[in-house]
Amino acid sequence: MVVEDDPDLREMMAHLLAFEGFEPRLASNGQEALQLLHAEDPAPNVIVLDLMMPVMDGWTFRERQRRDASLANIPVIVVTAAPQASVGALDVDEVLTKPVDFDRLVDVIRTHC
Repeated sequence: MVVEDDPDLREMMAHLLAFEGFEPRLASNGQEALQLLHAEDPAPNVIVLDLMMPVMDGWTFRERQRRDASLANIPVIVVTAAPQASVGALDVDEVLTKPVDFDRLVDVIRTHC
């Protein structure tokens, strides 16, 4: 699942991941992602998460994901322009900085799937 508020970047990541053989699901913010995660089965193998988004940001999404037993074990890869110091307490599997290196993103996703 790709959770990213920038529609161009979200679509670009979706196309790249589909080209690489993944079946990405898309959400434009944390609230939408939580709704999709609860509505769809099976759960995604990994979540690619932006932090700075409207409606529900990535920090709030991650807090709620970690508290939800059905979602807590899904690996999270943060892709953000936020300062690294603000990411530390999230307890995520990987952090990649924007602009994202798509080859690196694919490698990291493959590692966590």
